[in-house]
Amino acid sequence: MEKIKKFLDKIKNNKIIKLEIIAIIVILILGTLLHFTYEWSGDNLFVGSFSAVNESVWEHLKLVFYPMLLMGIINYFLLKGHVNNYIEAKAIGIFVAISFIIVFFFTYVGILGTNFFILDILSFILSVSLGEWVSYKLMTREDESNVVTQILSFLILIFLLLCFIIFTYNPPKVNLFKDPRGTYGIEKYNEITGKSTKTI
Repeated sequence: MEKIKKFLDKIKNNKIIKLEIIAIIVILILGTLLHFTYEWSGDNLFVGSFSAVNESVWEHLKLVFYPMLLMGIINYFLLKGHVNNYIEAKAIGIFVAISFIIVFFFTYVGILGTNFFILDILSFILSVSLGEWVSYKLMTREDESNVVTQILSFLILIFLLLCFIIFTYNPPKVNLFKDPRGTYGIEKYNEITGKSTKTI
């Protein structure tokens, strides 16, 4: 009980931890909503660029990437001057989170032979928590940031953002982007452009 009390006191008195916990909760809520926003929008092509447009692993990575990026931007203004290595911490945290989902999914599916909804939900929660924990650890280290690492981190985030947008409409024909129905990418866009959504 004493350890739990000390942990709760640490959270209560630590602004960074409190904001990270709030970020995790908000990210999980926003990520859950992004699973449905494309359908709710009537299959709007623009909304599809930041929402899951099918049930592929890649599209579900959006549920982690966009909310983490948004909360990273918001918390930048709240934590500015209170932490170190902020841009690097958030870039690495996001990368760790989406990498965890990919590795976790293909590992357990490879072992069990199929996917399970409860494990997918668990991986979503764990990935966000892990990503924010990594960010927290990096932000509370000594200042190791410099112009080069900041630029590289910023470029990584821009690269990921462009990938999520571009691959919504023109995804590679590999399993990471494959919907269980055998389609790839946003079907409405493929119908408009006359592209095939299925592999032969």
